[in-house]
Amino acid sequence: MSLDFNKDLSLRPIKANDLAFLADVYASTRIDEVALMPWAETEKKAFLQMQFEAQHQHYQLHYADASFDIIEYQGLAIGRFYVHRSATEIRIVDISLLASHRGLGIGTYLMTSLFDEAKNHDISIRIHVESMNPALHLYERLGFHRVTENGLYFLLEYKPLN
Repeated sequence: MSLDFNKDLSLRPIKANDLAFLADVYASTRIDEVALMPWAETEKKAFLQMQFEAQHQHYQLHYADASFDIIEYQGLAIGRFYVHRSATEIRIVDISLLASHRGLGIGTYLMTSLFDEAKNHDISIRIHVESMNPALHLYERLGFHRVTENGLYFLLEYKPLN
């Protein structure tokens, strides 16, 4: 798949009728982990739905003024990109793509789109990442470094060069 990021990718705010899609995106990021559980498929789906709803409510409560966007490729929803901006940092709350669109450079494009914004405001970009998340290597390749470790999570930070 050849992407023209400037032409083919867009962001739009989430809407109430996007919740089923957002739950699917969430489930796609946890499917390998849940596959290891000795549960029936209905139990796995119910667990993933419950976890999605808890995460969604947490994000809406704790990052109420964030940009909650759907990532679209040629008008088709392919992921989510949640970003909270403050005077001191840009916090990437979540970036997730459906499996069919991972590894194509979309995450890199979206992450680097924030670099100029951070540089212009002289602030850092931060993101929490699970230690086993394959995207950890992407963030480190892009110049993020580990600030703290809290259990299974790393707080990563990108500081723009002035």
